[in-house]
Amino acid sequence: MSPEVLWIGGYGPEKSAHGQGLAAFRRLVESETDGDLSVKITWNIMDEGRRNTDLFELVEAGEMFLCYFSSSYLGERVTELNVLETPFLFESLEAAHRALDGVLGQALRQAVRSSTGFEALGFWDNGFRHLTNRHRPVRTPGDCQGMTVRMQPNPIHEELIRSWGGIPVAVELSQAIGLINRLDVDAQENPLANTVAYGVDRVHSHVTMTGHLYGARGLFAHRPTFDSLPADLRRVIERAARSAIEVQRKAAGDVEVSLRSSMEAAGIQFVDLTGDERREFVEASGPAIELAHRGVPEELFELARNK
Repeated sequence: MSPEVLWIGGYGPEKSAHGQGLAAFRRLVESETDGDLSVKITWNIMDEGRRNTDLFELVEAGEMFLCYFSSSYLGERVTELNVLETPFLFESLEAAHRALDGVLGQALRQAVRSSTGFEALGFWDNGFRHLTNRHRPVRTPGDCQGMTVRMQPNPIHEELIRSWGGIPVAVELSQAIGLINRLDVDAQENPLANTVAYGVDRVHSHVTMTGHLYGARGLFAHRPTFDSLPADLRRVIERAARSAIEVQRKAAGDVEVSLRSSMEAAGIQFVDLTGDERREFVEASGPAIELAHRGVPEELFELARNK
């Protein structure tokens, strides 16, 4: 691809927190390069009838310069990223951001560079994932018994649902939206922003604020194109990525608060777990936590815990 036009993309609405991040990236690149670089944005590739996973293929082939994507989809290729798939790894958004902006993030970016054709420019915030369902309030893992639950294709996520007594249905997003809205599955797990963006709130009347997984979405660039840019333009790209991270994270935090309020006003029932109830979920998640540790250097977990 020509370095003069950088094509970037995602799989969410233009007005979403992720769309705001893409727009912030474009603003800084175009303002700081005086027209030497322009940025073309595809806000939601699924609007074109394509799978969200096509973004990875486009970037790795060099047709697209950059996309955001959930890190879990790269877990089989970059096993170090599976540290982020550990249930109940972070206690707060602040703790997650400190770790990903610090030494842990540096280690993960290097692992991506070593194992793929991507350059990881940082990590966006996809919030904590919560369980939603169309049947009943869920306060304990036992309440999930027999529920079919859609989740991202990741063996750790699947083990987590099994450990709660649910039946995992691991499919990519474009398939999942159809399954959920046709009522072919009972439940799903996502941040509130995704739950609303994908229309799940129209069919699921119960939300349990489990916060069981933190969702990191990496900013993945085509490394050969990135490396081919002059040093000054690479620095502009890095600054643009940092600006996009700050804009996206703030927008994501604001959206989480407002969405809960609007969902409750629409009659959706929320369950906030007590300390004891949360501990029951953590204890039940032991097999998934153990699986997350396999094949991942233990020092990465230390970096996550030490922030």
